[in-house]
Amino acid sequence: MAKPRRSNDWGFPRWRGYGSSREATTVRLCDRHGCEEPGACPAPKAPNSPERWMFCQKHAAEYNQKWDYFEGLDKAEKEARTTAERSENAGYAEAQHYGWSGSGDGSRSADEMRALDVLELESDAEFVAIKKAWRDKAKTVHPDVKPGDKEAAAEFQKLQLAYEVLKAAEERREWKG
Repeated sequence: MAKPRRSNDWGFPRWRGYGSSREATTVRLCDRHGCEEPGACPAPKAPNSPERWMFCQKHAAEYNQKWDYFEGLDKAEKEARTTAERSENAGYAEAQHYGWSGSGDGSRSADEMRALDVLELESDAEFVAIKKAWRDKAKTVHPDVKPGDKEAAAEFQKLQLAYEVLKAAEERREWKG
């Protein structure tokens, strides 16, 4: 009978590094056939099922690509759920005001991006360029320049709204210490 050996892991300091044990670590492979990457991303096998596939990041992204959150709901239910979630999550949007972000760093909201599209500007446009583009476009469709033109008036209102959205966003970003 072999004598039990004393472990090197007793007392302080530890004589062996952390994680240097001799046991094999268990790595779960991706459940996609033929993939040899570690599978660390769970994905449901069926709706409302506790069973999960374990995919690597690449195959998890592929699995979720066509996922529709509103599947099975009619238009009214989709609208109701969307408004409910917006009202519940409205507190999170307030934190943008306190960030040290500037234009073009990926911090623009969807409304700001639509406003930039109206002004035909890139997503990283500075506020000086925004103001210049707004003035140039507004001069061409202003109601004083084209009186009685309904299309020009609607275009001017659209430009004005886009500018107000971007101006409010710029004011939130500026530090007023």
